[in-house]
Amino acid sequence: MIISKNCNNNNMKKLALSFVAVILMTTFSFAQKIGYIDSEYILSNIPEYKAAQTEMDKISVDWQKEIEAKYTFIDKLYKDFQAEQILLTEEMKRKRENEIILKEKEVKDFQKTKFGFEGELFKKKQELVKPIQDKIYNAIKKMATDQSYAVVFDKSSDLIMLYANPKYNKSDDILNALGYKVGDKEGSGGTAPKSGGTAPKSGTAPAKDSPASDQDSAPVRPK
Repeated sequence: MIISKNCNNNNMKKLALSFVAVILMTTFSFAQKIGYIDSEYILSNIPEYKAAQTEMDKISVDWQKEIEAKYTFIDKLYKDFQAEQILLTEEMKRKRENEIILKEKEVKDFQKTKFGFEGELFKKKQELVKPIQDKIYNAIKKMATDQSYAVVFDKSSDLIMLYANPKYNKSDDILNALGYKVGDKEGSGGTAPKSGGTAPKSGTAPAKDSPASDQDSAPVRPK
């Protein structure tokens, strides 16, 4: 019941935000010039963005495989220790345990270095994707300034647009300003209701068994 209540509350909040957005857009439409863009659509028409995504995906997969190999090795060390500890002296047990603990620490540090906050994947994203995002932002800012738009919304953001008149969709204008070929506009500014969503993420998160944050994660040890 608690989960259902929380879900209902979240849905109500989203609905309320949607109506607020509609009211704001309606108010602005009377007093100011407004428009919107679809960042998902824009990015999907930029080859450099697709190439950056592909490169980051490959890097992420390679690092993930390396992490999984390290955990497989640690798991083998632990299983061997479990099988042999009855034959070991206390000093030998401590030495083997310390070796396993050290290996676990090394792989966790490696995860943080690659996938942690401001880790190498984050820096790679900044290197490859941020310049593209900056170009889009600058093009939007220039269009808004030159054409006197008071507000430019992003249809792909968490702000839910229940209805979007394609006449106010400036996505193709931004692509043209950036020098890219305009693709199929369907979905970028149609009249169908939109349930929400987020702009595409840059980079690929680590696979299930590898944390993409600073949280520690030790291998599951056999009983």
